[in-house]
Amino acid sequence: MSPTLHALAAIALWGTLASLGTSLSHLPPFLLTGLALVIGSVMSWPHVLRNRQAWAVPARTLALGIYGLFGFHFLLFIALRYAPPVEANLVNYLWPLFMVVLAPVLLPGMSLKPLHLVAATLGFLGAAIAILGAREGASAGGGSYWGFVPALGSAFIWASYSLWTRRVAAFPTSAIGLFGLASGALSLVCHALLEPSAALSARDWLLVVLCGLGPLGAAFFFWDMALKRGDARQIGILSYITPLVSTALLMLVTGRPLSWTIALAAALIISAAVMGTRAR
Repeated sequence: MSPTLHALAAIALWGTLASLGTSLSHLPPFLLTGLALVIGSVMSWPHVLRNRQAWAVPARTLALGIYGLFGFHFLLFIALRYAPPVEANLVNYLWPLFMVVLAPVLLPGMSLKPLHLVAATLGFLGAAIAILGAREGASAGGGSYWGFVPALGSAFIWASYSLWTRRVAAFPTSAIGLFGLASGALSLVCHALLEPSAALSARDWLLVVLCGLGPLGAAFFFWDMALKRGDARQIGILSYITPLVSTALLMLVTGRPLSWTIALAAALIISAAVMGTRAR
């Protein structure tokens, strides 16, 4: 399987995350995040049983993995609960743009060029249009402006996590399972301490398992394999397909028609991300 196919597989799975999260928005976010991440780690367990060194990573690397996987998904689920899901999903997909803007800050030897600033302006303009277009959804009980704060937070966490993985020692793909297991266990502890208990229906369990095995499981392994074996620049450009797939599927699930504000916001955000990549 080529790196491009690995990347496309990850993108296809990530495209379902917002829809699954919205369908499970009645569950406590710590509980949902914890269950899905633990289930997602299962795929690496057979490899660890054969080689116990597969999860032998430095504490710094493990902490970074928990920061990325736990922080990103928890804030994303919060955003999908408290903001109109389609607009929150678009704001969350500013993370490719954030990677470009933050690269000079977090990685040595990189500088910010004028085209980066133009791309940043377009991206934030797209986010602003998405937020302004959410007025109708918010007034109808579909969410509030507060929910865009965790959406921006999730975008920042994933961008910084992705950049910081280049500053730690190389780790095997199987270590992604350790990141997921540790993040899931932490989330379940937070659920026990901070959230009311919840009973899951058979449908809930099915969706949680799909979420864990797909966008919170196999997608991370596919993505890591793609980055390790392929051209990161080409794979990065492919990632801009994700918001299109995710938003289209989310609108289908929520039954919302395509409005001009959503279409314009998506076009601006994706154009900004592509411009940022070309400026490297």
